[in-house]
Amino acid sequence: MDNDILVSANGIGINLSGRHVLQQVNLQVRQRQVVTLIGPNGAGKTTLVRIVLGLLQPHTGSVTRAAGLRIGYMPQKLHIESTLPMTVKRFLQLARHARQTSIDEVLREVKIGHLMSHQISAISGGELQRVLLARALIQSPQLLVLDEPAQGVDVAGQAELYQLINEIRFRHNCGVLMISHDLHLVMATTDEVICLNQHICCQGKPEHVTADPSYLELFGKREPNLAVYTHHHNHRHDITGNIIEKKNA
Repeated sequence: MDNDILVSANGIGINLSGRHVLQQVNLQVRQRQVVTLIGPNGAGKTTLVRIVLGLLQPHTGSVTRAAGLRIGYMPQKLHIESTLPMTVKRFLQLARHARQTSIDEVLREVKIGHLMSHQISAISGGELQRVLLARALIQSPQLLVLDEPAQGVDVAGQAELYQLINEIRFRHNCGVLMISHDLHLVMATTDEVICLNQHICCQGKPEHVTADPSYLELFGKREPNLAVYTHHHNHRHDITGNIIEKKNA
């Protein structure tokens, strides 16, 4: 593989419960590149991610990873028992390779340092997503794999979170493989989009994918009022949606 290719999947196919979940899927993620998987429910997005992670073996095709590749994984959601007494700090300490210095650093980076001593069962959905992102970053990943990172986050918080992920890929010099249903929000920070529906329907730059007939067939008819846009504003929000800074016009 080229030196900057982190993972490459070729001709991936898998059958589960007698059903073709993926057929002839190719995928490649390079250093500092953001690749976003989109597609309807049941399209095989999470299955493909599990294959990339090595948690599932494909029936056809192969996955090649860079030697010694470090992967940080952020699951779509995590159920934490409300009666379990566990602080954010303790939750992160359970991560492999976690050190107090790295915990402090990543919490500051994802802008939730103030939650260190909070009970993890008592924080908001948006805050929990940032805790899960912090946990993935503790591994000092070369490849960051994010399954619906904005799950349960309001629109203002989603835009802020995707911008943070964009900054992280340059700061950590890592690639990002992400599942998202929010192409209209991730357009500005995604290099390549793969539209999946058991097979690759279309792929390329976000602006090209949104004009592709296959994309419109999957999403356009069911979401006729969805407009793909790039949003510019003169302020920033914190993770609760409050304005924390105004920029000069």
